[in-house]
Amino acid sequence: MATKHKLQYVWLDGSEPMQQMRCKTQIIEDFSGKLEDCPMWSFDGSSTQQASGGSSDCLLKPVAIITDPQRKNGYIVLTEVLSADGTPHPSNARATIEDEDKDFWFGFEQEYFLWDPETNKPLGFPADGSDPAPQGQYYCSVGAANAYGREIIEEHLDACLDAGLTVEGINCEVAPGQWEFQTFAKGAKEAGDQIWLARFLLDRVAEQYGVVINYECKPVPGDWNGSGMHANFSNSFLRESGKKEDYEKVCEAFRPVTKEHIEVYGHDNHLRLTGLHETQSIHEFSYGISDRGASIRIPVATVERGWKGWLEDRRPNSAADPYKVAARIVKTVKPVSV
Repeated sequence: MATKHKLQYVWLDGSEPMQQMRCKTQIIEDFSGKLEDCPMWSFDGSSTQQASGGSSDCLLKPVAIITDPQRKNGYIVLTEVLSADGTPHPSNARATIEDEDKDFWFGFEQEYFLWDPETNKPLGFPADGSDPAPQGQYYCSVGAANAYGREIIEEHLDACLDAGLTVEGINCEVAPGQWEFQTFAKGAKEAGDQIWLARFLLDRVAEQYGVVINYECKPVPGDWNGSGMHANFSNSFLRESGKKEDYEKVCEAFRPVTKEHIEVYGHDNHLRLTGLHETQSIHEFSYGISDRGASIRIPVATVERGWKGWLEDRRPNSAADPYKVAARIVKTVKPVSV
């Protein structure tokens, strides 16, 4: 008897300012599990802000596949959106990546809030509108008075690992209900694929608990850290340099294109990049060793290894598109990596 496999196709819609993930499932008998055997598919773009009703067909081009850890005989197929004529849709940022240099390694730190839709507050915030204890006790915490929603985070971590994603860790962040996971990948497209697939699994896990994942960079006003998606990056030049001057040259390359980076580092970043709460002002650019208040942090581990390591751009926020962030970093760093 033929085995029927569930292929859940995932794509990014036309929502602004942050694209949302959409998905639908098709059944294929005796599927091989290989990307090349995933058929092209289509959807109604008029329902996703990607087409008009009079010409609504958009195409789904499979670009990555993972085992679906939550469905029997299941796979998750990440796709790019194409217009009906087969050209990349304007909402398709992945297709605009011009340089897929696998020598560039990326480690993204995705922060987010677990959000209670009934109270319209993060998990752990009192429902009566009063303030919780100030931030400080929650970071990397344990215990029911400090860590909220751990069952969701642990289930998500297991799902990512079972699916074969390169998630490298998780931790509580500085506010109640705020968490982070970290991914690693080589090349701008692969780096983006890892984040979007991990985000998809996180949304789907949280859905079972009636909890929303809030990717807004400053969803809680006041004396709370915002949410970032810090971008750790390196290439052979940085990994093998051995010279402080080389690191300064790379950091300085970011200064004249500050505006271009901020444009793709996530919406409403002015609310987060205030110069407070471990950020540099959105209007300034700086870098420094072990400086979490800088635009770009030079990790102390890089210095201790004899200036052989990586850099961390702390400006991308939690709602940023990782495809655009990684592509912009490659564009800035590659010309000076000589």
